[in-house]
Amino acid sequence: MVEFKTSACVHARFARPSDNSPMPFLWRSRVRFVDTDFSTRIHYSALFRHFEIAETEFLRSLGVGYAHWFERGYSLPRVHVEVDYIAPLRFDDEIEVEVRIARIGASSITFDFRVIRTDDGADAARGRIVGVCIDVAAGTSTPIPADIREALERSLVE
Repeated sequence: MVEFKTSACVHARFARPSDNSPMPFLWRSRVRFVDTDFSTRIHYSALFRHFEIAETEFLRSLGVGYAHWFERGYSLPRVHVEVDYIAPLRFDDEIEVEVRIARIGASSITFDFRVIRTDDGADAARGRIVGVCIDVAAGTSTPIPADIREALERSLVE
């Protein structure tokens, strides 16, 4: 297992599969009070914030964080988002968000997410986000730059 540390807290890690294939990326987080609704469960929209943070850290760990994209005039707006809630997530639950790349198209990237409640290992949610690479100046879709594509392809988990 490879871990990334900030101060004394472990925030992200790669979980090594037994077959030596590329490791899925795991981002540790916690359901915050602001994430919940009156029922004390996570509000349906809040999980997307956890997905986005995990995705951002995943890309950073590959050396192609969003700053790399922006400096070169690219962005990755969302064109599709979905989530299935499987088990309750409540205020202060610790979670791990697993990020995998499901598909790399000419200009699109499909990220799959799995949320694991760490206290009991339960699958709490699964989601998918599709982003399309755009040339910010032109405002149109464009092929994913070769260096970014190569980094993404190295991370593919079968």
